[in-house]
Amino acid sequence: MLRNRELTPEIEEWRQTIRQYAVDCGLDFFEVLYELVDYDEMNMIASYGGFPVRYPHWRWGMQFEELQKQYSYGLAKIYELVINNDPCYAYLMRCNPLVDQKLVMAHVYGHSDFFKNNCWFAHTNRKMVDTISNHAVRIRRHIDDQGQDVVEEFIDVCLSLENLIDPHLPYFAAGEKQSEETLDLARNEAQGVRFAAKPYMEEFVNPAEVLAKEKAAILNKIDESEKFPEDPEKDVLNFLLHHGQLRRWQRDVLSIIREEAYYFAPQGMTKIMNEGWASYWHSNMMTRNILDASELIDYADHHSGTLGSSPGVLNPYKVGIELFRDIKMRWDMGRHGKEWESCEDVHGKKEWDRDEDLGLKKIYEVRSTHNDITFIDEFLTEEFCDQHKMFTYKFDRQTGKYILDGRDFSSIKLAFLDQLSNCGRPRIQVQDGNYGNRGELLLKHIWSGTPLKLDYATRTLENLYKLWGRPVFLETIIEGKTKVLGFNGSAHDEKSSA
Repeated sequence: MLRNRELTPEIEEWRQTIRQYAVDCGLDFFEVLYELVDYDEMNMIASYGGFPVRYPHWRWGMQFEELQKQYSYGLAKIYELVINNDPCYAYLMRCNPLVDQKLVMAHVYGHSDFFKNNCWFAHTNRKMVDTISNHAVRIRRHIDDQGQDVVEEFIDVCLSLENLIDPHLPYFAAGEKQSEETLDLARNEAQGVRFAAKPYMEEFVNPAEVLAKEKAAILNKIDESEKFPEDPEKDVLNFLLHHGQLRRWQRDVLSIIREEAYYFAPQGMTKIMNEGWASYWHSNMMTRNILDASELIDYADHHSGTLGSSPGVLNPYKVGIELFRDIKMRWDMGRHGKEWESCEDVHGKKEWDRDEDLGLKKIYEVRSTHNDITFIDEFLTEEFCDQHKMFTYKFDRQTGKYILDGRDFSSIKLAFLDQLSNCGRPRIQVQDGNYGNRGELLLKHIWSGTPLKLDYATRTLENLYKLWGRPVFLETIIEGKTKVLGFNGSAHDEKSSA
């Protein structure tokens, strides 16, 4: 039987009450198991990415020290930590007052509902706690065989490349590709077009040199179809996994890093929606059902701190909850569709209320089918931007400060979507695994208007070389010109693309 660990009788009673409120609101969640921990344990689990156990690596210790200092200096405090798993595991900090425990539990039920029902999480491993523990065992075994320094250095290389995956791969079936057997059969059967002719006319109707030329053309066409890879490969890690010069243990470590990267990818793709959804429901339940009058000020203080905005920083909690509230209001009042969008009567729009009462149904639908990009693309409106005083900004080199650039809605939306595209990271794909016909690797930066950080790019090429085993190149755009950056194992170079 699954149990919550070390909860006080008071917290356990509230857990059951809040769980029922969540059910009454229509939330459909994985069962949530809570555990009380102190701040050291909370920071340790947070440094592990929310899991109780991870493979040995210095990054976890570095993150733990950072969290410890932030907490000690009063710069940051972890209120909620929940894992996408079935059942979900969530942690409550033992020293928090009861109002915070209530808030966190209500918030966590919102997350669990989102994990279970959002389509972008449908392909994630729902037993990841067990899988992560298994990964730790496998890597510890490699450390015993190869030595800690060797394995840890290789993990460093893999982690520097962990974002080079195709986050959309799990949702779309790969196109069918011809097998080697099929291609070999086609080569053997390749021949020129032979016309029917009597034996004495054969050499005139079907001359040997013509047939040979036609056969050569067919073989060339087959060879062209064998481009390596046949189509650009967005999952760079998978390409390296299958074609890089790796030892067996290295291949296993890289597969672990790749599997965990795919598990965490949907969280990056739905950060605004996920936090907005959980905040929407904790706000709803706390203010309607849970709060005691004596807790109102503390709740308002902590809730406003969570939703507060800093200059130049996107707060996913704030944007998410306000956009869900806006969607609910619009579908309740009928402020959507062609008639609403074509209405040019300003006063009529202010008074518009069709009393459709479809808001709750709509936000549940949105929760199930969207990610952050489609969420912003479809539901961010000019009225919303005006109401929340959204704008674009730019860096002024003369003053050395960021200044207001404009309040144009299309510019705001475009900047928003650009920031969210690929979680703000450059999109890189394998273009050619036999570049220059020398077995070298060519990657391509899919240009989106934002240049690469060249110092990052050069160090990444060095790490790619360690996995590929031969020179690696990256095509990108620098100052408006297409350039190819390269690393051959000892030196970097840069040349213009042909």
